Amino acid sequence: MPIPLQIKNELGQIIVNDDCIAVIAGSAAMDCYGLVGMASRKQLKDGIAELLGRENMSKGVEVRRENEQLHIELHIIVSYGTKISEVAHNIQTKVKYVLNDVIGLQVDQVHIFVQDVRVST
Repeated sequence: MPIPLQIKNELGQIIVNDDCIAVIAGSAAMDCYGLVGMASRKQLKDGIAELLGRENMSKGVEVRRENEQLHIELHIIVSYGTKISEVAHNIQTKVKYVLNDVIGLQVDQVHIFVQDVRVST
C-alpha cells in the first residue's frame, strides 16, 4: 500500500490518501463535455472497455508519484462525434485545476488513455 501524500503548511500537516486523489480527479473529469465515463484500466471484454459507474470511477484513475512529482492517469470513454484531442485537453486542464484548488496539490502530468468511443445516451 502506497504511503499517503503528506502536505505541511503553517497550521500543521495534511495527509491525503491516493484513493482520495483518484476520486477527486475522476469527479473533475466527469464534469467535462464529451466524456461518456471512466473506463476500467485493467479490463477489456471482447475489445470493448468496461464503463464504470460513479461509485467505481476511481478504478479508472491511477495516481503515481515519481520522486517528488505527481502523475495522474485517467482511462476514459469519449463520446462519438467529439474531437478527442479537445476532450482530453479539457480533462487535463480541469483535473490539474481542481486538484490544485481542492487539495493544494501541484500535479505535474495528467495522462489520458482513451479506451473507447461510444454514442452517448
